[in-house]
Amino acid sequence: MAVRQRAVATLPTLMRVLRKGTPNPNPNPKLPNQQPLPSLRRAFSLYDQINLIDNVPEDQLRFQGYTDEGFTVNGVAYEGSVLCVGNLITSWSPKKFSEITADSLSMFQIVRPIPEILILGCGRNIQQVHPELRRFIRSTGMKLEVLDSRNASSTYNILNEEGRIVAAALLPYGVSS
Repeated sequence: MAVRQRAVATLPTLMRVLRKGTPNPNPNPKLPNQQPLPSLRRAFSLYDQINLIDNVPEDQLRFQGYTDEGFTVNGVAYEGSVLCVGNLITSWSPKKFSEITADSLSMFQIVRPIPEILILGCGRNIQQVHPELRRFIRSTGMKLEVLDSRNASSTYNILNEEGRIVAAALLPYGVSS
């Protein structure tokens, strides 16, 4: 904030210098060690005002890492598949992609509010989703995004930080088929 205030305070001087056309390296000879004006680009950077990474609420789920066997979420290691809805996380029964069925995702028939998107993490490689499973997911009112589990967890973080209602069903990254 101090940099911004200093930049705002020096803005009139900068405008006068720019209007004159010849910048004076030291506009005030009484202050021989005067520092040059800070860059306006840095002084008015939106990064300082919109920094989502450092301003994540404590109760919000955030995937911090993954292994071949599971995930690290908010500093807690989870082994096996996980199912996330909003800011809730639970273990999930499927161990491989072929075990993902409408029954394994049946909780989405009763969850309210309905997530706008289900991110399906297939493990190491993206897999083709069976048309029947796709129809089931659409019938719940959700859209489906199919990704490898590494990218699925990152996508979940981004959408959740934006405040969107999102769900993720993730197999561990080590699952290859």
